[in-house]
This record gives sequence, structure tokens and C-alpha cells, in this order.
Amino acid sequence: MAITQERKHELINEFKTHENDTGSADVQIAILTEEINNLNEHLRSHKKDNHSRRGLYKMVGTRRRLLKYLRETEVQRYRDLIAKLGLRR
Repeated sequence: MAITQERKHELINEFKTHENDTGSADVQIAILTEEINNLNEHLRSHKKDNHSRRGLYKMVGTRRRLLKYLRETEVQRYRDLIAKLGLRR
């Protein structure tokens, strides 16, 4: 269910805004999106796993707040990010 360190480093390298960036909103949203997608796959086969479902809801809420922050501060970066991640189809 958790993403590997290699995959996490790939996401950080893909979405970082400067050289030493590991915690910007873009990177956090990308990592959360990857974890949410993995957890969705898990919940499709384990429908009664309510503990994991609660964790999924918490991650979705965190990602929603980060996206709201990005939308209010830098609209163009927000639009580029949701297009790149395939959110809000």
C-alpha cells in the first residue's frame, strides 16, 4: 500500500520547484495522489477494510486543503499541477 522510496524520489524529482525542494505543495500533492491511487486499488479488493478507508479519507482531505492553498496563491501552478496529475477531469 505504501509507495517505495524509489517511487517517492521519482515524484520529488518530477514535481520539485527548485533544486533542494522536497516539501513544496506540488510535491506533497503528487505524493498524496500516488498514495491515494494505491489505496483505492487496495480498497477495491478489500471492501470491508474500514481502517484503511479512514486513512484514505484523511489523505484526500489533506490533498484538498493543499490544492485549495495552491489555487488561492498561485493559480497557474495549480492548473499545471492538476493537468499533470490528471485531477478534475
